[in-house]
Amino acid sequence: MGDIEFLATHRQELRRGTVVLACLLALKKPGYGYGLLDALAAAGVPVEANTLYPLLRRLEAQGLLVSEWDTTEARPRKFYRTSAEGIAMARELQTEWETLGGALRRLETPEGDPE
Repeated sequence: MGDIEFLATHRQELRRGTVVLACLLALKKPGYGYGLLDALAAAGVPVEANTLYPLLRRLEAQGLLVSEWDTTEARPRKFYRTSAEGIAMARELQTEWETLGGALRRLETPEGDPE
């Protein structure tokens, strides 16, 4: 495996766990799948469509997202938004993310070492 492939694999693993939080945060304002793909990519959290759509269905089944169909356009679209439970979960996950970030910074600079 080349260095670029190796790095890409580890980046993907690191990002995988952040996609749930990113979706919950992004969908506080209602959005549909394709628009969410663009919004996540623009924010620096690129996701493949074949990863995102099953995730949206799973988050909806878990009660973290709610959806409704918009049939006012020629092509109906399913819009998602973060539920109250999803907002609470996003807060908890964001707190955990910040805690992990602090832990990694402490590991990077052991006590007593100059920064």
